[in-house]
Amino acid sequence: MVQKTPLTAPSSGENAGVLGPNAIVRGQSGGGWQASPSAGTTVLTAQPQSTQQAAPGQTINRYQVPPPVYQPVPLANPNPFSAQPPASSYPTTNNQLTPGSMPSTLQGTAPGYATAPLPNANPGYATQPSYPAQPTPYAAQGLGSAPVASYDSTVLPGAIGGQPSIAPGTMVTPADPMGGLSLPNITAPSGYQPRVQVAPLDVYVQEARTGRVILGGSVNSDLGVAGQLIIDERNFDIMNVPSSWSELFSGYAFRGAGQSFRAELMPGNQVQRYTVNWATPNLFGYTPYSFSVGGFLFTRNYRDWNEQRLGGRLGLGYAITKDLSINTEVRGENVTITNPRVSGVPALDAVLGDNELYTARLRLNRDTRDSVFLATEGTLLELIYDQAFGDFDYPQGQVNFSHYARVHERPDGMGRHVLVNTWRVGFSGNQTPIFENFFAGGFSSMRGFRFRGASPKEGGVQVGGRFQFLGSLEYMFPLTADEMLRGVAFVDYGTVERDITFQEETFRVAPGLGLRIAVPALGPAPLAFDFAVPVAMADGDEKQLLSFYMGFTR
Repeated sequence: MVQKTPLTAPSSGENAGVLGPNAIVRGQSGGGWQASPSAGTTVLTAQPQSTQQAAPGQTINRYQVPPPVYQPVPLANPNPFSAQPPASSYPTTNNQLTPGSMPSTLQGTAPGYATAPLPNANPGYATQPSYPAQPTPYAAQGLGSAPVASYDSTVLPGAIGGQPSIAPGTMVTPADPMGGLSLPNITAPSGYQPRVQVAPLDVYVQEARTGRVILGGSVNSDLGVAGQLIIDERNFDIMNVPSSWSELFSGYAFRGAGQSFRAELMPGNQVQRYTVNWATPNLFGYTPYSFSVGGFLFTRNYRDWNEQRLGGRLGLGYAITKDLSINTEVRGENVTITNPRVSGVPALDAVLGDNELYTARLRLNRDTRDSVFLATEGTLLELIYDQAFGDFDYPQGQVNFSHYARVHERPDGMGRHVLVNTWRVGFSGNQTPIFENFFAGGFSSMRGFRFRGASPKEGGVQVGGRFQFLGSLEYMFPLTADEMLRGVAFVDYGTVERDITFQEETFRVAPGLGLRIAVPALGPAPLAFDFAVPVAMADGDEKQLLSFYMGFTR
């Protein structure tokens, strides 16, 4: 048997007398050596094992290399650097080489594995061993080895080797310098300096048209024939006064502040309306408050009298959400009643001439409809309360609700069938003048009746009432694949009463069918034709088979 040259242990000042009987010292080559049982032993005798069969308690030495330099390890008080028997096939706390293992000089070469934690640096080793651990998030799916990246030279506590230099919170993407690999998004650990990347950006914008001039007209069963001229500017600036005529006609004056300005002229054979309105959607800068001011002149030739209103209003609004808003308004107007068709009716005679009327209004509005003219889903809710004073002192409240439900559509989103429910409820005080009463009948309120033809009468005069309840159930369906032609089936119902009561004998019901024709060249509002026949009505009501609306805007 070959006997190796005895090794000299460290002096008594270092680790003398710390080896116990049968203590095993393992070196980098992996061989097993048995020390002398004497407590003061300073010489270790190496007994290499047979390469064919290992004796009990010994390990086969697979490497025929010169023995390395060994350092005895104290066993009386083991520390984290002591040789420990492996607890599993993938030890995570043993930082010593076991017999038969191959020392590694490459960190992270195990396929899909990260470096294992290292408690502290182990003196006496030139190269730290690597350990298999849990799969690393830095490894790409399906790659044969972990990516090779640029690592820091500083070893952090609890890690072998350096860690990738990634800023805290940075999401690693294929554009990051991780070897050009396609990596999943991961969050970098904390404790690193952020890396800032600066890239030049060119932003190109084109200003949209904010002003328009609309020329149009309409013919309908409620209002007769009317023309329309509208000047609308959505980027108005009331403070941008022109300094020359060229600025005024070139379009640079009165623009740039995001305000809105609208002037409307609508002359007609039965109705004339002239309005001017200015509004700012963000009062005091970027706030949810809005402010508006306007003036109006309205003239209407009713069947029983002629009415003219001249006045102005101030409004303040607050946008709670994009769909919900609350508005307050103060309106003052002079109402002139002339040319009565019938005399001797107290309700009409009391308001002949000029009437001063001032009204304070509070309105809550919630609108989630997907379209103003042809809605297919959403709701519209309005809660309105008015308090009038002046020549007349009375309260008035209204609740308007419409619900649009899309019950069917094609896979491409067209061919929509829509069910619409609409309700209107209103009440008013005892001193309400005749021109502020509620009326029903016509295309906009109850089809199957003439305009205001489903209202209470007194002496042959349509005087209206202080209470109204109107409802409509309508089903709209497409007749063509492009939805240019639609059909409607509906039932209008409700009543208007002189007092706040509900009488069965005055309840009206009118079912019918209608047609909607969308002509983009004529504007967003479709042509509407409705046929209705009342099946329940009050005495004196005036029926009308056809109600229609036709209009165009350019």
